[in-house]
Amino acid sequence: MSAPPPVLIYRDRIGAPSEIGFLRRQYLGFTRLRPVWIGRTVLPQAEQISPNVHRLGNGFPLGPLRRLLFRHFGIVPPLPVENLAPVLHAQFARGGALALPLAQKLGLRLVVTLHGGDVSKRKNWQSGTVLARRWPALVRQAARFVCVSHAVAEIAAAHGAPADKLLVLPIGVEVPDHPPPAETPTSHLFVGRFVEKKGILTLTDAISRLRAMGDTMPVTCVGDGPLRPALEALARETPGITLTGWLPPDAVRAHMASAVSLLVPSVIASDGDAEGLPSVIPEAMAQACPVIGSDQGGIAEAIRPGATGLLVPPGDADALAAAMHRLATQPGLRQALGHAGYAYAATGLNARIQSARLEALLLSL
Repeated sequence: MSAPPPVLIYRDRIGAPSEIGFLRRQYLGFTRLRPVWIGRTVLPQAEQISPNVHRLGNGFPLGPLRRLLFRHFGIVPPLPVENLAPVLHAQFARGGALALPLAQKLGLRLVVTLHGGDVSKRKNWQSGTVLARRWPALVRQAARFVCVSHAVAEIAAAHGAPADKLLVLPIGVEVPDHPPPAETPTSHLFVGRFVEKKGILTLTDAISRLRAMGDTMPVTCVGDGPLRPALEALARETPGITLTGWLPPDAVRAHMASAVSLLVPSVIASDGDAEGLPSVIPEAMAQACPVIGSDQGGIAEAIRPGATGLLVPPGDADALAAAMHRLATQPGLRQALGHAGYAYAATGLNARIQSARLEALLLSL
């Protein structure tokens, strides 16, 4: 039996820690195509996404010049892969814009996955950016825009993407055959980048309110980012706050399995940056960990209030604190939400099913 043909996957910067999990899962169910990644920057962690990763333009002495010409003028350097399937899958809106000349030169149909902030952030659309310059051509020539939530599809449509090119396909998660055995919860859990859109300042205010009411349940924060000083300041003044930095996937899943709740208090940032569907939500559901999330965008699409999790108004620290206290003091509710979330992840957010659907789309083109 012959090997599946390679399909080109473009991500301009491959291997960012916050992206490894959800980008890898988009291709778990591929059996008829073999993903081959290519981008201008390849970070050391890229091997965790795939063993088939290539840097556009190769190394010295010509590599830097080739990458510069590709970025600014769309001049495509020689590629290390041959006999490609006739479709290219680009990650993020800017990645689609950068990959457009690549698809044109090779005669490939182009599919772009839109994740959220890539289309909501205002700076991405400023005059002169590669996305702003090439978006009209991308809208005309892309075969499909795969959106991780309906909220992302609405933003893309507002920027002119036609409805018949928009497909909503959330990225799934690997779901164990059975929910993890119930453990005594040890803390609330936050996992993600410490940036404005993740609701870090709302989280710090909510923790302060919890302590003021006598709730001492610990909070573990996994990740890193520019707002780390705000969490560090809170940890110095408030007992029970742990900052772990980035952790490997197995360690994150272990934290989820023993958490009171996963906290996703996201907001729309001042620069317009907004969530699509945060990957930590299906990850937590797969571990039967109840989720407390903001009532907006793809978060509200994934959480059915009172059934698979709890929703609170974005930016409302009092409501977030009340939801955290509720799950910490009501074990029956916590277990019910966790098991319902697991059941939903197993059917509606299963990575192998969602990935197979993506592969079928690429093959259909």
